[in-house]
Amino acid sequence: MSAASEKPEGLRERKRRETAERLIESGLKLFVKNGYEGTTLEAIAQAAGISRRTFFYYFGSKEDILLVAHDRGFRHALRPALLNESPGQTPVVAVRECLIKLASRYETKESIVYDHLMQSTEALRARKEAGFVEAEQILLDAMCELWPAPARRDGLRLVAMVAMGTLRLALDQWRQADAAHPLRYYIRRGFALLAKQF
Repeated sequence: MSAASEKPEGLRERKRRETAERLIESGLKLFVKNGYEGTTLEAIAQAAGISRRTFFYYFGSKEDILLVAHDRGFRHALRPALLNESPGQTPVVAVRECLIKLASRYETKESIVYDHLMQSTEALRARKEAGFVEAEQILLDAMCELWPAPARRDGLRLVAMVAMGTLRLALDQWRQADAAHPLRYYIRRGFALLAKQF
């Protein structure tokens, strides 16, 4: 494919990304102003300057806007970040270091607002929990690549489950403390507390 034929595709992708970002920004402003339930999909589309029909080209629901904003690309980055860790470490240490390196994806003042919104309905709380379960599976799959012996799988699954629980605790503490310390501080503290339990 020639460079000339790639340019229009690059432009389309850029415009698509910009429209998606505009939808996220518009949606979040409306969620903060009107609450999640008080914000309609139509209002988000109108604020972003697109039609309701076009909205569905970018997102399946208004809920998806909040989920994308809340995740900040964390799950997408999780597998490659863990695979960059040395298999010479224990799985717990590798996962801890991986989570510390990815902590900055959550370290925004907006993420505290997103979290409050994610707690506002039962459906959003359930989706938030499902996101942690997905991240747990991503961790497990990546660990099974680093430590492929089948006999290790159950142990690695336990590490993934406990690691995501530790991250959840760290996120809760970070938000409750209104980001008094960096998130990595709470992640390190959580893993240190975990080590004391054995």
